[in-house]
Amino acid sequence: MIVYHGSNKIVKNPDISFSKPFLDFGKGFYVTDFQKQAEKWASRKAMRYGGEGFVNSFEMQDDLSAYKVLKFENEDENWLEFVCECRRGSENYKNYDIIAGKVANDDVFKTVNMYFQGFWDKQRALEELRYSKANNQICIVNGDVLAKILKFKNFYKVISNG
Repeated sequence: MIVYHGSNKIVKNPDISFSKPFLDFGKGFYVTDFQKQAEKWASRKAMRYGGEGFVNSFEMQDDLSAYKVLKFENEDENWLEFVCECRRGSENYKNYDIIAGKVANDDVFKTVNMYFQGFWDKQRALEELRYSKANNQICIVNGDVLAKILKFKNFYKVISNG
């Protein structure tokens, strides 16, 4: 499977040590199989940190059965609780090698944040999440696994519209 990573750098050798803490699925190397989503990530990183935006593509191993994988099929109660735990600093994500599920994009982030800050109850947040546009993310938490399952293919520069 081809996956993409948006950045303000060309990333031939992915490394989880550059990841920020308190992300949706914890600290790790994030990829997606949605190319347009990676382009948005690249543009945002370039605007936030300077430089140009790049989409890096990788061949990802299809058979992940040898690894501890947590996959969220939907933005359900388990997904919501896991994302909030990671954003609070929980290190439960370290129990897995790979975590996959929906991404808390701008609209989803607002909903999760309303729940996270206690303005909405869980039921209200889950109802709102039903209307969000589907995007995905795969977080590779384990650096040894990262080196085994991803192979750099190429990159291209994202042309900014602003």
